[in-house]
Amino acid sequence: MAIFLILAPYGAYTFLMLVTSATISVFAASAICLATITIDVARGRSVKILAMGSAIVFAAIGLYLALIDPKLGTLGVKLSVDIGIFVISLGSMLLRHPFTLQYAVETVPAETAAMPGFLTANYVITGAWTAAALLMMAANIALLYVPGLPLWSGLAVAFAARNSAIYFTKWYPEYRQIKYGAPASAMPNTR
Repeated sequence: MAIFLILAPYGAYTFLMLVTSATISVFAASAICLATITIDVARGRSVKILAMGSAIVFAAIGLYLALIDPKLGTLGVKLSVDIGIFVISLGSMLLRHPFTLQYAVETVPAETAAMPGFLTANYVITGAWTAAALLMMAANIALLYVPGLPLWSGLAVAFAARNSAIYFTKWYPEYRQIKYGAPASAMPNTR
């Protein structure tokens, strides 16, 4: 359930980019981010760095499209979103608070969250998402500057990067449990 709420704005944005304007797509994604924040707050959870940052990124791109350059191409919009995700992800690690930590802390007991490997695991998982965003940025940059590349190649890279990060997010805690003998609840659970 948690991973669905985390990825819902991005899924909606991706789908809407196929059927409507980029402006509507990014504003809808921003609204969904705000809805996930509202759900978290209503459940007594913290406002997440990723959700708030994504809401701001989507809204900023939407305002840019609506007020400055409505003709920004699809690849430009996708690249802007990928850059925003990359900045949020990398920035959270540079600020020593990887964005996955907020989700993980809310799913495990306090004594588990205090374990030394818990923070390391969250850096590694956030690093996987940062690498995925970097790959998606690189694919969009390649599509922008290498005109002969087929559009499907960028989509394939985005699909592979995102799904690899999702898989890694689910696999890594189980791996750490087996390798280090930590209890199953010692690692973040995104299911």
